[in-house]
Amino acid sequence: MYTFSNKLRNLAFAFMAIGLAGLVYGFLSAPKTVEEAKAMVATEHHGAGHGEEQSSDHAAPVHAETAHDTHQEEGYGEVAHEEDHDVSHDEHLFHQLQNKPWAALYVAAFFFFMIALGTLAFYAIQRAAQAGWSPVLYRVMEGITAYLLPGGIIVIAILTMSGFHMNHLFIWMDPEVVAHDKLIAGKVAFLNVPFFLGRAVFFLAGWVLYRFISRKFSLAQDNASDNSNHVKNFRLSAGFLVFFIVTESIMSWDWIMSIDPHWFSTLFGWYVFASMFVSGITAIALITIYLMSKGYLEFVNDSHIHDLGKFMFGVSVFWTYLWFSQFMLIWYSNIPEEVTYFITRIEDYNITFFGMIAMNFLFPLLILMNSDYKRTNYFIIMAGIVIILGHYLDVFNMIMPSAVGDQWFIGIPEVGGFFFFLGLFIYTVFTALTKAPLLAKGDPYMGESERFHY
Repeated sequence: MYTFSNKLRNLAFAFMAIGLAGLVYGFLSAPKTVEEAKAMVATEHHGAGHGEEQSSDHAAPVHAETAHDTHQEEGYGEVAHEEDHDVSHDEHLFHQLQNKPWAALYVAAFFFFMIALGTLAFYAIQRAAQAGWSPVLYRVMEGITAYLLPGGIIVIAILTMSGFHMNHLFIWMDPEVVAHDKLIAGKVAFLNVPFFLGRAVFFLAGWVLYRFISRKFSLAQDNASDNSNHVKNFRLSAGFLVFFIVTESIMSWDWIMSIDPHWFSTLFGWYVFASMFVSGITAIALITIYLMSKGYLEFVNDSHIHDLGKFMFGVSVFWTYLWFSQFMLIWYSNIPEEVTYFITRIEDYNITFFGMIAMNFLFPLLILMNSDYKRTNYFIIMAGIVIILGHYLDVFNMIMPSAVGDQWFIGIPEVGGFFFFLGLFIYTVFTALTKAPLLAKGDPYMGESERFHY
């Protein structure tokens, strides 16, 4: 049975306290008026965030100036705020700066939630495939997925606050925008707050319910005299994967893509899945290596770590394939309302945009291609930390440009959000690991998994 050390628990609390202080600072320092926002932009030096100082005139007002002007040029009619363009720049700038702490909170909240969700998908795949190598890691996966419920509740709470107009992350939630924007008005049957929040609760309930029932079967199998619980878990997992792939795609449209409701990509659901999948697998590897270093998981060997490294490598390449497919097709076709999405990120998020590609593809490719490196904990840890940070930047790039325009900076609120949810994640996961033995001894494939060598 794993014992949650006081040192690690205190570290988790320290991360949460530091992170909370950073988030509070972000909310307190956000502008309260348009005039205050204009004064902040006039005095801020953006060099650290953009690589060069940019004038506020270059700012891309949140969701509006670039995307809306593009739609007008392409014959979409009177898109949002046409009669208010003389004053909309200052208002949008104000909304951008107000959105910064909310966006920092949302990026970190969603990122750590998606790690747990990606782990749940990997766990369900192992169960449905009746894999012989992975049962020794089941309890680690079950521990990570314990974060689904608290993490999901926080994400839905942020979405609910958006629905009550406490922030401007989702412009389609603003009735005035919908009234003046024919493109968004055409999507109102799907993009409306009650249906949006209802879907969110339904999705989270389904994911958490599967985790709860599967965990129950897993624990029951430890003391069972037959394989009935294992068979039930197999059938449940196979059915869940169908539910998951549909709900995960819709979730990615709702929770991320709808932040910029004028843009869409048919690959987006798969793209977000690849990001959460590799992040979840990486978390499994890092936590497994940590537990091994503390004398636990004596039944896990370097062949198991090697297989996790192969998944980290393979899914990183799969993520790159999806990223390039989405980017290349949109960039090459050069349709204004589509290519604006990438132009904004290349021009205003140059460092994070290309840095993310290097961290999520080039680094794993160079480190994890070597078979021997995948058996060495040091290389797995090094690659894993880079992958985790790289996919945090991936989520950052998906959300921030549409939420705050070019008024971005990885500062105190962004770092604070990351540390707060990192602390909460560590506390939740390692507390869950203390609730059951780390070896799922009743699994019929456990013997094969313990003897797994190649």
